[in-house]
Amino acid sequence: MKKSILIIDDDIELCRLLKKCMETEGYEAEVCHTGIEGLKLINNHDYHLIILDVMMPEMDGISTLTNIRKNKNTPVLMLTAKGNEMDKVLGLKSGADDYITKPFSLSELTARVQSLIRRYVVLGAAPEKPNCMTFGSLVIDPAHMRVTYNGEDLGLTGKEYDLLYFLSSNPGQIFTKKQIYQNVWQDEYAYDDNNIMVHIRRLRKKIEPDPENPIYIITAWGMGYKFNGDAGNE
Repeated sequence: MKKSILIIDDDIELCRLLKKCMETEGYEAEVCHTGIEGLKLINNHDYHLIILDVMMPEMDGISTLTNIRKNKNTPVLMLTAKGNEMDKVLGLKSGADDYITKPFSLSELTARVQSLIRRYVVLGAAPEKPNCMTFGSLVIDPAHMRVTYNGEDLGLTGKEYDLLYFLSSNPGQIFTKKQIYQNVWQDEYAYDDNNIMVHIRRLRKKIEPDPENPIYIITAWGMGYKFNGDAGNE
């Protein structure tokens, strides 16, 4: 079965190009030109990936993404304007899994699409998964890529889950930002501290009883981050 991608962008010519590119790579691709139209499609279909532009009329990409995250954890790749750091930060805070800056090469886009789909669809569907990991009230279920706290699903995005799973699989070990980026994003580290820090903040807000005083994801000042495997078990 082909993996399906939804492209949401008001640039009609770009959408045609991206659709053709995705179909050439073997994906099914659907296109729409407004956030409102995109949300209707997303509510009625299960896509494997959403490519979403930030700058759109009626409803911009950030607002669209916020609405997507109310019900869906589908991976989202944001398209942002060149040099607009705020768009990237807002996108990550709102639940984007990755972003790519315009103008971009089709080869770079394809690589990011393949990476996201491989991590969230192919690997996520693997038949053999390790057992649940329990840290006090926090339970990480690799079989379903699901995280709960006191039995309540925390609704982590794909990238948030990847980050938590990587750190929690190595409790007590300190990882530098470079190591985290290379293992979780599976890409060369480009000193993009914002990307990692935004995801850490978002993750803490979801899993920590008190995000301002985290007990699970601990900052090792001057070095990086580690996961406290004893949290909640004292």
